Amino acid sequence: MNTVSKPIIPSPAPRSSKPEILAEEIIERLTYRIGKDAKVAKPHDWLTATILVVRDRIIDRWMASTREVYATGAKRVYYLSLEFLIGRLMRDAVSNLGLMEEVRDALTSLGVDVNVIAGLEPDAALGNGGLGRLAACFMESMATVDVPAYGYGIRYVHGLFRQQLADGWQVELPENWLAHGNPWEFERRESAYEIGFGGAVEFITTHDDQPRYVWKPAERVIAAAFDTPAVGWRGKRVNTLRLWSAQPIDPILLDAFNAGDHIGALRESNKAESLTRVLYPADATPAGQELRLRQEFFFSSASLQDILRRHLQQYDDFTSLPDKVAIQLNDTHPAVSVAELVRLLCDVHGMDFDQAWEITRHTFSYTNHTLLPEALESWSVPLFERLLPRHMQIIYAINAKILIDARKGKNFSDGEIRSISLIDESGDRRVRMGNLAFVGSHSINGVSALHTDLMKVTVFADLHKLYPDRINNKTNGITPRRWLQQCNPGLTGLIREAIGDEFLDDAEKLRPLEAHASDPSFQQKFAAVKRANKVALSNLVASRMGVKLDPSAMFDIQIKRIHEYKRQLLNIIEAVALYDQIRSHPELDWVPRVKLFAGKAAPSYYNAKLIIKLINDVARTINNDPSVRGLLKVVFVPNYNVSLAEVMVPAADLSEQISTAGMEASGTGNMKFGLNGALTIGTLDGANVEMRDNVGEDNIVIFGLKADEVSKVRSDGHNPRAIIEGSRELAQALAAIGSGVFSPDDRNRYTSLIDGIYSHDWFMVAADFDAYAQAQREVDQIWTNQSDWYTKTINNTARMGWFSSDRTIRQYADEIWRAG
Repeated sequence: MNTVSKPIIPSPAPRSSKPEILAEEIIERLTYRIGKDAKVAKPHDWLTATILVVRDRIIDRWMASTREVYATGAKRVYYLSLEFLIGRLMRDAVSNLGLMEEVRDALTSLGVDVNVIAGLEPDAALGNGGLGRLAACFMESMATVDVPAYGYGIRYVHGLFRQQLADGWQVELPENWLAHGNPWEFERRESAYEIGFGGAVEFITTHDDQPRYVWKPAERVIAAAFDTPAVGWRGKRVNTLRLWSAQPIDPILLDAFNAGDHIGALRESNKAESLTRVLYPADATPAGQELRLRQEFFFSSASLQDILRRHLQQYDDFTSLPDKVAIQLNDTHPAVSVAELVRLLCDVHGMDFDQAWEITRHTFSYTNHTLLPEALESWSVPLFERLLPRHMQIIYAINAKILIDARKGKNFSDGEIRSISLIDESGDRRVRMGNLAFVGSHSINGVSALHTDLMKVTVFADLHKLYPDRINNKTNGITPRRWLQQCNPGLTGLIREAIGDEFLDDAEKLRPLEAHASDPSFQQKFAAVKRANKVALSNLVASRMGVKLDPSAMFDIQIKRIHEYKRQLLNIIEAVALYDQIRSHPELDWVPRVKLFAGKAAPSYYNAKLIIKLINDVARTINNDPSVRGLLKVVFVPNYNVSLAEVMVPAADLSEQISTAGMEASGTGNMKFGLNGALTIGTLDGANVEMRDNVGEDNIVIFGLKADEVSKVRSDGHNPRAIIEGSRELAQALAAIGSGVFSPDDRNRYTSLIDGIYSHDWFMVAADFDAYAQAQREVDQIWTNQSDWYTKTINNTARMGWFSSDRTIRQYADEIWRAG
């Protein structure tokens, strides 16, 4: 270990948090950093000034956290994720520093409403859904439980698209979260790395007669670092989220510009900047696939170069890398890191292949988030070899080691060899990134107990046979700071009043709330908080969409990425069936219900976009039909993001977690809803299984086929037509949709969607419909007894503490990373 002494720089004195001091500092930042007089300052000016004052207090703790890691030699965790859905940061940071009241009072003294300016902060749209939000929760929890960590990702200029609706159809527009800068981030000019693509590989012999490969890329770009502090609860630790921006080596080709080719002169800039322009470029075209692979390698290579540079600052060589560094691959997107680390150790730092491979394998761990084969990325060998020729060589070398060991050491059959190979040869040769991440990691974890069990017998069955000690479970969690304390202050205050403050530091200390679940007085207060949250959501829907909602109705909410396996289609078909029943039997005591949907469909996913259109078509018909008498409303709220979730989650009475069993890895929306006092209706899929175990069978409504039953139905030959013909409500609902009742302008709009249910019903919509409809009527029965309803929902809040991401991170730290 290096022992070069450095001067000791004293830490600054703690800054005052008195409201009057904060107010003075806000005026100072407004004047000298933004250049505005308070008399003419606009709300966005006050927001930036406030962020700068809060940021200064974070920086003090950030630097102290960094110094401590260098002083103690603690192991660092590096979390590589293509997505970080971090949302707005001001309220999160202020709350975690314990300054919310002080900042509110300071701004009030200046005539500024903290809620107004906080609502102006852009959402950082750097993720698509659960995967990216999980990464953000993990960053906050790693700081909270005192694990030294860096998050690595891409600083997308536009990130995920902004969703608008045009006549019910999804329209994708750019999300401009960086349009006016980002006061939270710091550019790190010293942390810039060259990233190569293409070219050729040369074989040379070094001066000591050692063979060596040299990759000579045809293209190079610069990865420039931008750091954002990640503040833990009570400011105990501040970690770093480092996002990479792509920049050209030569920003302008001056000769071309002077020759009159003003557009062509910028082609290198445009090519580089396209790397970090948009999250998940559509990959239906070869150009889109290439850009996606370039993105993944770009951020993986930059992150690894940064990790190795930091390690060498403190240690003499890389033999200690697994002891001082833990790199977690969040899904398959950064899987190319396995080959890149081997390349850097061998080609740049002169290590032999076998030693580099052992160090790599003991440094990496891999989180799998899906059992869907199409989500386990693969790349065509010609594309991969053209773009990353040296990495293709390394992958073939790794594959040789694995397959020879399996054949000679474990006596694997031809079929098993084909299954574990890093190269899929079932059609055109493709590089299997899931297999590469698996063999290159010492730990592979699923994200719920069911998902982990299924991994062992489905997508990774033969790799599990080869390495039976690698797969383990780490059930996902959510940060209770954002998803209870910040998004639901009313409920947080009520809980504090009932059981004290211990749950603020340990979510599992919510358990004493059980004692209040059946107390009529507490139920009344709990119901009042829920109603206030529903009023807030109703106001948002009215302002955005012009639709009036009754807060007394049951708010039945499904918010998540639009995908056929998540079965928004099942939900809306049941809404059509309910609509028919309400009209046919007006004499019955129907429970007033509002079905709310939100979520984005991938731009190239036609059926998902068609489902959005169907929801909006059904909504238009039902909401304008006087015979329904307001008993049922359907609303699709556009542009789902973290900030919208923070309004919708606390307002939910019923949480829809209805994926096809065996297809949802975990789910974290289910946890957020449960923590905020919603009853869950769901299949036994993902983390719903563990939720049932934690909240109790009486406090969750489970329906439908289980994962093993889905597999059996598919293998035995599913006959959805017979099921549909045997279910009057389902048959009539499908007939109405398919015949154009909800699409009079295009009678055939939904023909293909309905035909898919009749012909194969892969996602078990028909198979589960009757059970789902029956479960919904069970929910109605519970709702009619409000005391019983609130007993169940209060118990949900009381028993959801185990699903804190703090618990998840402690398990990672203890059992995988050996850190913290």
